[in-house]
Formats: sequence, structure tokens, C-alpha cells
Amino acid sequence: METAHKHYFYVLLCADGSYYAGYTIDLSRRLLQHNEGKASKYTRTRLPASLLHSELFETKRAAMQAEYAFKQFSRTKKENYLLEKGSLHDSNTAKL
Repeated sequence: METAHKHYFYVLLCADGSYYAGYTIDLSRRLLQHNEGKASKYTRTRLPASLLHSELFETKRAAMQAEYAFKQFSRTKKENYLLEKGSLHDSNTAKL
């Protein structure tokens, strides 16, 4: 049985315009870790990173499945997903 954590799937926008998707139980701590260069090799070389999107799930499994699914999307499909979720605006996609 899982503990009473909040499980998040999140998407960061990196300085180079790329997306980074991940899982965490503490969004603010994880974003800080990313921007300190302590969270992942990918974001370490693409700082600063900003939180673009997050979703709360009841289970770790569900959050990690959402992360995995997002990572399988093409860039265009990721942008459409973020637009549908209200985390990205049409004007932002032209810059990326």
C-alpha cells in the first residue's frame, strides 16, 4: 500500500527550448534541485529550467505512466498536449 504522498508528473521548459518530463512528490523541491544542477544530467546543461506543467495523481504508478506516455510523444504532440492542458499558449510554440 502506498503512503499518503502526492504524486506529480511535471514538465519543465529548459533554456534551450526543450522539454524535460519527470516524476516527483515535491514540485518546489524538485524544481530547485533541477536549477541547482543536482537533479538530472539533461537539465544540468540546459539551465535555467522553469515549471511549465504539472498534474497530480493518486498513485506513483499513474504519475509515472503519464510521464512515460509524454516522453513517447513527438515534439508536436507534446505541444498539442500542453496546449490542451492550458500550460502552453499558441504564441509560445512559435518561439520554441
